Amino acid sequence: ENYVVSDYIAEFWNCLTNGMFVVLATFGIVNAIKHQQGKRVVALYMGLLFVGCGSACFHATLKYTTQLLDELPMLYLCAMGFYSLVEIDRTISFGWKLPVALIALQTAITVTYIFWVQSPIFHQVAFASTVCASVAFGYRRQCEMTISNRTRRMLQRLLLQGFLGMAGGFLVWNLDNIFCHRLRTYRAHVGAPLDAVLQLHGWWHILTAYGSTYLLLWVHLTKLARQGHDHLFTIRHFAGLIPYITLKSPKKID
Repeated sequence: ENYVVSDYIAEFWNCLTNGMFVVLATFGIVNAIKHQQGKRVVALYMGLLFVGCGSACFHATLKYTTQLLDELPMLYLCAMGFYSLVEIDRTISFGWKLPVALIALQTAITVTYIFWVQSPIFHQVAFASTVCASVAFGYRRQCEMTISNRTRRMLQRLLLQGFLGMAGGFLVWNLDNIFCHRLRTYRAHVGAPLDAVLQLHGWWHILTAYGSTYLLLWVHLTKLARQGHDHLFTIRHFAGLIPYITLKSPKKID
């Protein structure tokens, strides 16, 4: 079904749905800069933006080089989240050692994936391992902190929403792989524009965009709570669709 909707975009709907990454990330970047919420928070949203743009490039061209832009930034974003959770305080605990170790690890994974183990399973295992390590360490941080019940509920809700988004996306992605031929038949039967609803890989993009955003908000909120700003922040949704953290009394937090 390549180049069906457009002569210039190989997988039109899979490319378009990456716009959700761009929207959520851009809104996060603008909001973080506006309320001076810190360079690390801005960097995390920049990473999310790069994930969406890389995936859009791949689905527009279906080239191997852009496939790497689709897959590898996911690993780098997780590593950035892990670093933010480890170095959660204002003072840096591990200096240059931690970033060098993370860069070396991600470089090793990248080189192995490109030159030796060119298997999606290798990428999936590396990605899942990085996510699990980040969530486990973040949850440990959360348990160590003395925070209000309200903040704890917000953190738990964000973590659950992030998990549901990622798990739901993984589910529809596998359903798309398993029932690919049958879904093509259904899409041909219903025709445009309703066939777009049955583009399950596109739903994978939308759900993981939301899941990733909620997990980034969880990292951000954990950082704020660690620094004792529980009474300053709240979570809101722009137009009921775009989640973000805003401070009641904005001040620079880094």
